[in-house]
Formats: sequence, structure tokens, C-alpha cells
Amino acid sequence: MAKDQKKQPRPKAETPKGFRDYFGADVTERKAMLDRIAEVYHRHGFDPLETSAVETVEALGKFLPDVDRPNAGVFAWQEEAVPGGGSGDWLALRYDLTAPLARVAAQFRNDLPTPYRRYAMGPVWRNEKPGPGRFRQFYQCDADTVGAASVAADAEICGMLGDALEAVGIARGDYLVRINNRKVLNGVLEAAEVRPDQAEDVLRQIDKFDKVGRDGVLALLTTGRRDDSGAQIDGVGLSEAQAAPVLAFLTSKGAGNAETLANLRAAIGSSAIGAEGVDELAEIAALLAAAGVAEDRAVIDPSVVRGLGYYTGPVFEAELTFEILDEKGRKRQFGSVAGGGRYDGLVERFTGQKVPATGVSIGVDRLLAALRAKGLAGAEAAGPVVVTVMDRDRMADYQTMAAELRAAGIRAEVYLGNPKNFGNQLKYADKRSAPVAVIQGGDEAARGVVQVKDLILGAKIAAEASVEEWKAQPAQTEVARADLVAEVRRILG
Repeated sequence: MAKDQKKQPRPKAETPKGFRDYFGADVTERKAMLDRIAEVYHRHGFDPLETSAVETVEALGKFLPDVDRPNAGVFAWQEEAVPGGGSGDWLALRYDLTAPLARVAAQFRNDLPTPYRRYAMGPVWRNEKPGPGRFRQFYQCDADTVGAASVAADAEICGMLGDALEAVGIARGDYLVRINNRKVLNGVLEAAEVRPDQAEDVLRQIDKFDKVGRDGVLALLTTGRRDDSGAQIDGVGLSEAQAAPVLAFLTSKGAGNAETLANLRAAIGSSAIGAEGVDELAEIAALLAAAGVAEDRAVIDPSVVRGLGYYTGPVFEAELTFEILDEKGRKRQFGSVAGGGRYDGLVERFTGQKVPATGVSIGVDRLLAALRAKGLAGAEAAGPVVVTVMDRDRMADYQTMAAELRAAGIRAEVYLGNPKNFGNQLKYADKRSAPVAVIQGGDEAARGVVQVKDLILGAKIAAEASVEEWKAQPAQTEVARADLVAEVRRILG
């Protein structure tokens, strides 16, 4: 090697910041959960859709976090403009699953049925600052109806969301789908005589209702307040009379849907758009009741304010109501795992025509964390039966055993490492969480038998049994070679 030729440093074996790898249990648990949700969506008549991971930045449009900087918030690059090759367009990894739906609905509008009902599950990418529990790649699970103006579509989504949660193991009483309507809030803003330039600030402040309560929001809407650190936060500048309809809206939750709807009608005053929103909520409540969805599963709740700046009609979120222990050992409610609502402009950007749409997105990682917190996921999954190798010249015999087990529907593999040290084979089986090891040396082969070792029982005996019980080896059984599958099936139970 030339003296002036420097040796290249070895690359670091690490994931990029904000990304992670998913191993066996993470992948299989997530797949099992999504498969159950997909069954519910399929049963409701929704079709699956898989879109490209890459979209044009132009197609992402208003869904971008910063439209003035096309590579901000997303992983974007400009395709090289070469003859017969790239067009010079800006391309980006998809930011969510909604923007691709907008493009599909417009691109294939002459081929798709109207309304178009689809569900989509897959990874999305966001070029944002990572943090604890905040990654740049994560999974989303969406269901949307495009082209249905009736709030019957919103009611169906809400009922279907409850069905999906129950399908993955969340019991009734442990979740609640809460429903509100942006039109009601518009009516409240009208009744409060909020100026257009103040509307966004008002939305931002009422979003803090859960954190600061009624008096805190009143202060933020009027003259301002000091936060816990002592810093002064400016208020919106409304009078207390103007703030009154907003507070009436936020505190209008009644003992049941009927009382809540009556309180909302009082909060909106004479606003026509507000009355339209209350009427839509009343229709949703009636449709859910007709579908057998009781108020302990889905309920009208004006405190749902997140996303009201984006949605144009009904909004909803699924909240898990059971308690867990946080990192400091304190009890807290698990909280929201899904959200959605009705939105305009989905396809209009492409076609110039308004197309109504409504949908919901489930936070996949968050819902999986909830299942683990409830003990419904996270248990160590059983690995494959391991057929050990006592004689490398008889590899074909061992492969035959594994094939017979697989043909019987039993997960199995042959040990393919160095078979010289048998102890290492059992260590391998332990690391694979194998429930059973199959052993056949030359002596067993000559006698037409095989040793079947129950590794789960063996571990229990090693931890609890006396020396005499351990020496008796009740976890290892000799059976006729022809009975191998039956014995393994018996152990697996």
C-alpha cells in the first residue's frame, strides 16, 4: 500500500439519529395487532391501499410542515434532470398516509368507486428533531372515506374505531371515542364576536383547556397569565363577555349526549353554522345508537379540541381510560391512541372540485404500548423447535425431522452452527426461546427412537426441583421416531 494512501476508517455500526431497528417480538406483535384491525376494516367494506413511499413535494403540498422550505420537515431531494431520466422534481418520503390518498383519489378518480373507502398501514418519515419516544420513522394506520358528504360516514368511522380497539384486546370500559365538531366552535367564535385575525390564537388557547382548566383559559383569552415558571403569557385580548361563549362551549359536557347537545345549542347563540354543527353531532349520536354503539363506547364531548384548526366538521379521538404507572411511578390515564375527523380540500388541490372526506389515524406504536401495559402483548413469544445435530453426516435425517414438524404446522429449524459442542446447541435453543429440542445420535437412530426435550419444563425444574428430581430428567422423553410429531405436539399443548 502506498505510504500516502490512508486507510479508510470503518463505518460505525449504528442507526442514524432518530431511527431504530425492530426485532422479532416487535415485528410480530405489531403485525398481529394490525392484522386484527385490518379484519375489522375489511368487514366494514374498506379496501386496502398501498402507496409509494416516495411522493413529489408538489403532491404533498399543504401537508408539508413548511411549504416555503420543501426539504424542511420531510426527507426530500431534488431529482437530477437528465435526458431520459429524472425530471428535476423535488421528491420526498411520505410524511403521512393522507397526502398519498389525496393524490390517488385524484389520479384514479375515474376508476375508483364513489365514495372510495380505503385503509392503509405502513411507515412514514418526518425530518424532525428526535427525542425520547419521538422517532423520524414510525407506523401509521389510517381508514378514510372519500366522497361521502353525509355524517353517516363519520358515525361509521367512530363505531368502527371502537370495534378495532376491541379486536386488539381493549375491553369495553377501557376506551372511549369522544366526538366534537369544528362547526360548533365556529359558531361559538361567531357568538363571541372573535375577529378573523384572533381566531387562530383562540384555537391555540382553548387547546390548553386540559392543562390549565377553565380559569387558565379565561386568562389566556383575556389579559394573559403567568405560567408555572413565572413567565408572563400574553392573552388574546378578548373581553370577559366575549370569552363567556367559549368557556360555555368548553364546559358544556353533560351527563349524556342529550344534555351536552342542549348545552352546546345555548353556547352557540343564534349562529347558523354553529346550529349546523350541533345538528350534525345529534345525527351522529342517533346513528351510533342505531348501530348499537352505546354512550359508554362513543360520546359527544366538546373538550375534544385538538385538530380543530385542521378539520372542517366532526372530529373524534379514541382515549384509553385505564391507568398506568409513569416513569416516576405515578398513576396516570393512558390517554389518546387515535384521532381523526372530516376535512375539505383533500382532492380539490388536484382537481379544483371539492370532495368531502373523513378518516381516522391510529397511533400504532402508542396502541401497541397500551396493549403491553395491559399485559395483552409483550410476553416472550415461543421460538421454533430446534432439531439438534449430533452427527453432521446425518444432516439429511435432521432436515427430514424439521420438515415433518413444519408439515404438521409446527415452527421448526435445524441447528446450522458448529455442532461440535452440544452444550452450545442448547444455549442457542435457549437464546431462540425454543420450547422443545429434538436429539438423535447414532445410538438412537439405530434403535429407531428420538429424544424430545421439553426446554420450558426443564428450565422450571432446574430452578425449583431437588437434585434427585433433576437427575430423573422428567423433561426429556424417548419416543419412537414415528411418534416425533405427536410427542412435540403434546408438549406444545
